[in-house]
Amino acid sequence: MKYLIPFLLFAALGSGCRSVNPAQAFDPKKTPPPTDYSQLNNWAAHPDKKDPADRTPAGLRDEQANAAVDVFFIHPTTYLGSRHGENNWNAEVGDTKLNATTDSSTILFQASIFNGAGRIFAPRYRQAHLDAFNSKDKISSQQALDTAYADVEAAFDHYLKHWNHGRPFIIASHSQGAVHTKTLLRKVVENKPLQKQLVAAYIVGWRVESDFFKNIPPCQSPDQTGCYCSWRTWKKQYGRRKASEPNSVCVNPLNWTITDGQYAPKSANLGGVVRPFSVLRPHLTDAEVYRGFLLATKPKFPGSILFIRKNYHIGDLNLYYLNVRENAQARAAAFLKK
Repeated sequence: MKYLIPFLLFAALGSGCRSVNPAQAFDPKKTPPPTDYSQLNNWAAHPDKKDPADRTPAGLRDEQANAAVDVFFIHPTTYLGSRHGENNWNAEVGDTKLNATTDSSTILFQASIFNGAGRIFAPRYRQAHLDAFNSKDKISSQQALDTAYADVEAAFDHYLKHWNHGRPFIIASHSQGAVHTKTLLRKVVENKPLQKQLVAAYIVGWRVESDFFKNIPPCQSPDQTGCYCSWRTWKKQYGRRKASEPNSVCVNPLNWTITDGQYAPKSANLGGVVRPFSVLRPHLTDAEVYRGFLLATKPKFPGSILFIRKNYHIGDLNLYYLNVRENAQARAAAFLKK
């Protein structure tokens, strides 16, 4: 059983679980109402509450109390259709069981990465069902994603009006969260006065086309600011055969370059995190930019014999936990010096 535990972490951090299709076409009458972000319980992570984003693996410290930067974190899909009743197009923000899953997986293992760089604000939102990404009902899928995005933008707007006070910010996200980040950046931040406050964006686990943004460049050095990082991780042997999106931006999270063919060995990996959360695992895997994707060798950890997938999407962030953490700190420090 102990060898199943690390594997189960990956099952909790993204797609891959068997999902149940929403039973009917999108119906606005069955959609949960917009979320009230003045209520603290509608935030998975917030500086004014104790939450899993405050935790750190052994040897690290939560630096939020003294941070001069904020982090707005948009979590990935945890509404997978794997429980009875998870067959609506959008999740209920007040679903306590779903929130517990979100908090113990992505908030703990992903959002916590950034507590060394800034105060973490992570909204709960009416996330779209996992099948919004593969359903044949494209109209309903888009309506579900639009509903989810409406919450994300409302949460960001509430954060700006009530808690930002002109502070620099990082936007970090994964998977469905990255989908909404792309829209949020282009609609609300890019070419607006707000762009001057952008330290960096981590748009991880979703494709970002090289021409998607006109005035926010991809990050090409470890301390560049006002830029964005993006990568999608595949098993190396699989990626060598399948990867082919050269017009997609891929930043290597071990050396922070975007040059195709750039390889960083395992020795450059300062520490990834699987279960238990408290343990940092140095040299967990390597990283290579290849035709728009990040290729990695199979990570080794207790129970990794069960980790047989070819797409490492679910480990995009926590396979490189400490490198991403230190990079966010470095970009925040560089921004503040300016």
